[in-house]
Amino acid sequence: MHQPLLRLTGAATAVYGIAVARRPALLARPSGLTAPDGSVPAPVAACLRPLALRDAACGLAMALAPNDAALRTATALRIASDLGDAALLATALPARRHRVMAVVVSVGWGALSVAGLLARPRNLSTRQVS
Repeated sequence: MHQPLLRLTGAATAVYGIAVARRPALLARPSGLTAPDGSVPAPVAACLRPLALRDAACGLAMALAPNDAALRTATALRIASDLGDAALLATALPARRHRVMAVVVSVGWGALSVAGLLARPRNLSTRQVS
């Protein structure tokens, strides 16, 4: 497990989640969920904010996990959320380009977390200097 990568991924996820909860347009615009005038309809904002707060909570859990077991659990929740987002958004967004982008981003974040879980820690004490 690569703790620094997972903690950084968690921190980035938390910051983005908090930002979207405050300004749903950050997610609504690239998802094609804005009104013709570019505003975010109230029902869209009401649906995006809980997702954003979920991301913030998962990200904070990853960033602040007190031990490896807690970090693995928080990361597993993050991966499940990303895969769930990909599955849902692949069919729910209005335009094909938005669906593709949402799947790529969701799977990408999930893959980053998987990579962090699977990475072997580097043992610097056994490195030989030549």
